[in-house]
Amino acid sequence: MNPKISNGIEIKVETHYQPDFSNPANSEFMFAYKITIENNNIFTVKLLSRYWKIFDSNGTYREVEGEGVVGVQPVIMPGEKYQYISGCNFKTEFGKMSGKYLIENLNNNHLFEVEVPTFIFQTPFKLN
Repeated sequence: MNPKISNGIEIKVETHYQPDFSNPANSEFMFAYKITIENNNIFTVKLLSRYWKIFDSNGTYREVEGEGVVGVQPVIMPGEKYQYISGCNFKTEFGKMSGKYLIENLNNNHLFEVEVPTFIFQTPFKLN
């Protein structure tokens, strides 16, 4: 996925199929994703919450929201990056996610949203 910059925050996403945690015979497909968040602003930020829209290729849709990411609300200094790995399960070989983060400017307590562009999950055996 190409990086996306929104409100001075750059988001990069990598996805990986997890065959050891999947069971295609039972329509269970597990994927990991690694997100890199880079603060290109001149102020320190804190990631307060996340919101995801998750689409499976069978037409199902779900939303997930909550505080922080992977149990933390990271503080990211100007020019620094924060990276985390999480996962998502699907009932088909294809899926996609998009969403947003709620970020706080720690210099003035101003809240703003950062868009996370759509990223795709696809099993390697469906590429042929």
